[in-house]
Amino acid sequence: ALIRRARAMEETLLPEEIDYAAVTGLRIEARQKLEKQRPRSLAAASRIPGVSPADVAVLMVYLEKQKEQA
Repeated sequence: ALIRRARAMEETLLPEEIDYAAVTGLRIEARQKLEKQRPRSLAAASRIPGVSPADVAVLMVYLEKQKEQA
C-alpha cells in the first residue's frame, strides 16, 4: 500500500502555473519554498524541507478541486 501511494504521488503532477499563494491552508513557509522550487509532482513537493505532510495533503485537496471544476 505504501509503494502504491508513493507511486501515485510521483504520478500526480503539479500544474506549472499553480499560484501557491492562492492555495488556502498552506503554511507561509511552504508557500515560499514551493514558489521558489516549483516541484513537478506531489512527491517532489513532499521532499522539500519545510513542506510538511499537512501541506502536501492541502495540495492534494486543491488538485482534486481543480479537477472537479475542469
